[in-house]
Amino acid sequence: MSEETRQPETPEAQPELTSTDAEALDAQIRENLRQVVDPEIGLDVVALGLIKEILFQNGQVQIKMLLTTPFCPYAPWMVQMVKEKAQEVVPNRTVDVEVLPEPWDPSMMEDPSMLGFGPGMF
Repeated sequence: MSEETRQPETPEAQPELTSTDAEALDAQIRENLRQVVDPEIGLDVVALGLIKEILFQNGQVQIKMLLTTPFCPYAPWMVQMVKEKAQEVVPNRTVDVEVLPEPWDPSMMEDPSMLGFGPGMF
């Protein structure tokens, strides 16, 4: 699939979201992103804590995410899958994914014990 994302027909076609609508869309997108699994670790990007922020502005969705390692060999695939899975939830909005330079560590996970880390390890 190409790197292009579907564009809204006109910029005016997308009204700004209320905070309640944005929270609901954020939850729906995060739920759909659970289908994107890091092939090396075997856990989804949400459980790993790789999705830092989802912003809704000017008819666009911006997802800020981390990678588990700076030179992750699956990075291009994971970024594309995050974009595609978010686009499924908001088909009429532009979706952009930004990979943050911030380092990831297991304490960012929903449940670090999924990797065998116990309480107080971080």
